[in-house]
Amino acid sequence: MKLKIKKIKFLAGRPVCIIHEKTAKSMSLHVGNRVSISKKGKKIVSIVDTASGIISQKEISVSESIIKTLGLKNKDIVEVKIIKRPLSIKLIKKKLNGETLDKKEIREIIKNIANNSLTEVEIAFFISAVYNKGMSLKETKYLTRAMVDMGNTIKLRGRIFDKHSIGGVAGNRTTPIVVSICAAAGLKMPKTSSRAITSAAGTADVIEAITRVDFSIPEIKKIVKKTGACFVWGGALGLAPTDDKIIKIERIVNIDSTPQLLASILSKKISVGSKYILIDIPYGKSAKVSKSQAEKLKKSFLRIGKEFDLSLDVILTDGSEPIGKGIGPVLEVKDILKVLTREDSPKDLEEKSLILSGRLLELSGIKNGYKKAKEILESKKALKKFIEIIEAQEGDTKKLNKFKNPEFSFKIKSKKKGKIKHLDNKLVNGLARNLGCPEDKLAGIYLNKKKGDAIKKGEVIMTLYATSNEKLSNSKKFYKNNKEIIELV
Repeated sequence: MKLKIKKIKFLAGRPVCIIHEKTAKSMSLHVGNRVSISKKGKKIVSIVDTASGIISQKEISVSESIIKTLGLKNKDIVEVKIIKRPLSIKLIKKKLNGETLDKKEIREIIKNIANNSLTEVEIAFFISAVYNKGMSLKETKYLTRAMVDMGNTIKLRGRIFDKHSIGGVAGNRTTPIVVSICAAAGLKMPKTSSRAITSAAGTADVIEAITRVDFSIPEIKKIVKKTGACFVWGGALGLAPTDDKIIKIERIVNIDSTPQLLASILSKKISVGSKYILIDIPYGKSAKVSKSQAEKLKKSFLRIGKEFDLSLDVILTDGSEPIGKGIGPVLEVKDILKVLTREDSPKDLEEKSLILSGRLLELSGIKNGYKKAKEILESKKALKKFIEIIEAQEGDTKKLNKFKNPEFSFKIKSKKKGKIKHLDNKLVNGLARNLGCPEDKLAGIYLNKKKGDAIKKGEVIMTLYATSNEKLSNSKKFYKNNKEIIELV
């Protein structure tokens, strides 16, 4: 059926179209069904919604993503067709029954996720099937390869290095420091990072506080050619885009399977041409995984890495406590700068960054990697490289460390004399989210005391920062209901 575009500006986070309810009825369409919308050879699959009053029976309104993909203008004519039930539904049922999927079958499922042919419910069944029934090494390899092939790639000359943490630790902003050290040593590191999902900030959120992070692939190539590295947000680049859709559903159903984790991380590394990869798996109390889980995950990473002929190293690190003193975008930038400028450096953040940098340098063939990394940091070559990258990304380095203080703050004080036994990562991140992180760049938590520190009655354990009194009030309520965030002895 041919319908006329009526522009109604709305964002849906996915391709969505609105058809008059009588038109939908004549096509035997229901809310949530899929249709293909095409114009001049370009086609996109969309979710159907219905309405009356705002559009006529001969009109269709589409979300911004459809307008952008098809290059649509108001009153353009598009072809709307019902799409057949995808084969993937049978394949997902096959996996739910515990059967093994071959390369072609996994590719079909990933293709259907990529082109929007599967509903969120159907994707959730696929995620559940993988979680409950698992995947063989071959299946995980096929899943990873399919994710890579369905997205864009960045092709750069030379040996490409990367590092990735499975996350879960508050603070822990090692990436900008590691990339600066390694790039200063001559390693090429086009670092694409994510935004926060449940933590106070992702690397992209932190770097965005001081410079641009949203670049096109040609722009990234120019930055890397000039500086040897970058700190960019990977979300807009279309690298393994099905992974982003799967992660979105995983968050809703609160499921995180090992095959999907492996495919998620490695597909994005392979997409940017990374051959030399260091995986950081933090473990411990209030971390994502226990030590035994971390050891199993390490073996899985090494096995799948061999399948793709990657020079892959895995390091298990202590993730039981927050790392650094700042939690939140600007506060984490301050920690990064303290390490790089060698002024009041948070020792745990510095040490972990040196360990990770040393392992990456050794992957490149440099001996005594830790020693070399320390020399680069102490000489401030890493600081120079960091500034060079920020300037290449259009940042104003003259404004570094000249952040205004948030208007609202609150000090959490100890009610007794003792020692800090534990700070809970998950609750620290939750507290920071209540303060407005990562959207409010100035919001966050400064840890005045860390694990092992002695504390007197009335001394400040942590300081909360917010850009509104309402958010500060909400965070106080969160703390009041989650006082196990701080464990004293």
